[in-house]
Amino acid sequence: MNFDPRITPARPDLAAAHLRGKVQAGQFVDGTVQEVIVGIAPMRNGPSHGATQVTEALRGERVTIYENDEEGWAWGQLASDGYVGWLPAAALLAPEAAPTHRVRALRTFVFPGPSIKLPPMDALPLGAQVAVAREENSFAVLASGGFVPKVHLAALGTHETDFVAVAERFLGTPYLWGGKSSLGIDCSGLVQVALTACGIPCPRDSDMQEAALGKPVSLAGLQAGDLIFWKGHVAIARGRNSMIHANAHHMQVTIEPVAEALARIGATGSQVTGVRRLK
Repeated sequence: MNFDPRITPARPDLAAAHLRGKVQAGQFVDGTVQEVIVGIAPMRNGPSHGATQVTEALRGERVTIYENDEEGWAWGQLASDGYVGWLPAAALLAPEAAPTHRVRALRTFVFPGPSIKLPPMDALPLGAQVAVAREENSFAVLASGGFVPKVHLAALGTHETDFVAVAERFLGTPYLWGGKSSLGIDCSGLVQVALTACGIPCPRDSDMQEAALGKPVSLAGLQAGDLIFWKGHVAIARGRNSMIHANAHHMQVTIEPVAEALARIGATGSQVTGVRRLK
């Protein structure tokens, strides 16, 4: 079986039990579902702080864990987009209360009590999910403990309506390979976070997005919300003449004239591979 290792929990020595008979592995295990309990947890391509970050898991995400090593790393698969990699085991616990709300602000804080003057316990990025037990004045009290400003939360099932506008809120965010938050984000992470905020399922990497999202359209008829793809890169059109993308040239999320970006990227030998329209 040929498979994409980014989204298939299989290694020569270990694989998910549901892949038995489909892949070769020394051992097959069922895995256990755990929950991300920190604001942002790095997912890496190896069990080391020096390994490349391939994506990030946000608080409230479920992960099926297939291995815990002796160095404090857990190997598993995210439920949200199927990505596979290594997470710090300390960032995970068995799920408790099911999430009820998502973070709608670009970033918010969890306070130990109902006061913004208290030192925050954690910071939560847009898209993180939490279980709210009750409300107390202007705060939502989390089932796990901690107080979050109610204005920064939205009930699960409610969504943003304009993913281009969501992406624009990240303007100036530093470029970070594998990033998915306002602390650092990459090109496909920006697309995924913006679409997810609008309730639109989205794969993690740009090649996956080009294969799965929308329908092909002409670059000449570019409209707001169209996704422009190059090999290894994606941008979001704001209209016919401008686009927003996280890129390593500017090392941040930036708005750039389409013609200027096409010329600059084309000068490196990379040409547009496709344009996809979601609606």
